[in-house]
Amino acid sequence: MPDIAPSPGRDDPLSLAGVVPPTVTAFEADGTLDEAGTAAHARFVVDGGVDGVFPLGTNGEFPLLSGDERERVVRAVVDEVGDEVPVIAGVGAPGTKQTVSHARRAADAGADGLVVVTPYYFPLDDEAAVAHYRRVVEAVDLPVYVYHIPSKTGNSLSLSALSEIAALDGLAGLKDSSKDVPWLGQAIDDNPDLTFLVGSDSLLKPGLDVGCTGMVSAVANVFPELVVDLYEAYDDGDRERATELQSRVYDVRSALKRGPYMAGVKAALSLRNVDFDVGSLREPLRGMDDADREALEADLQDLDLL
Repeated sequence: MPDIAPSPGRDDPLSLAGVVPPTVTAFEADGTLDEAGTAAHARFVVDGGVDGVFPLGTNGEFPLLSGDERERVVRAVVDEVGDEVPVIAGVGAPGTKQTVSHARRAADAGADGLVVVTPYYFPLDDEAAVAHYRRVVEAVDLPVYVYHIPSKTGNSLSLSALSEIAALDGLAGLKDSSKDVPWLGQAIDDNPDLTFLVGSDSLLKPGLDVGCTGMVSAVANVFPELVVDLYEAYDDGDRERATELQSRVYDVRSALKRGPYMAGVKAALSLRNVDFDVGSLREPLRGMDDADREALEADLQDLDLL
């Protein structure tokens, strides 16, 4: 349990806290799933000191994977690190029936918890959102965490809808990537029994300040030790050091955002010369070209991270 950092909510049986990277899905050169590479990346971040792993989040490219592939990802990660840290698996889909199917398969594969993004493409009102989460928590016997990322799903949760969802048996917490700090602060105040995870590297320390217990950090996919140091400094009461490390995370985040969407994390992993290969992104996403890769390398060298 944390010493000074916020404590997990009472409704969270996993007591999630600290650094929980949204681990990547590795692919072979022909675009097929690479289970060994996916497991190796999970091992890399766990060896870097993180407190849990979140396969099949945005960085895991979950919308581009089939149901079979998703189950194989969860099983590979659980087999590799499931005895050491909690594995919370993303199971979101546009429809409720699909989400329930993914949730059951992730549970069968050994996940400790499930992360359920709000349904996307079609707009949802509060009643539909609450009904969706009710169906999921009733279908599985694992803690469920809401994934709130309106910029990608097109659906924001109202504070009143969240409070209704929070009252469901089995609802354990929320990962917020809205970057709406006033919304997040009030959500935490309204639902003190939930665990809240901040989902943007731009708000790691501010997320802790407002009451989040954990940080879902893409930067931690490449430099887990940096984000672990930030959390530990905060939990030790060294706010000045935590602020300095947040500033460093801003610089790394800016470097990783070069080039095509989400290409920076996998490119930076290859630049770290790790002993595994996660490949490129699955189409239609694309990796960095040579110029962007060289610029990223220069940025990371300037930051003394290579």
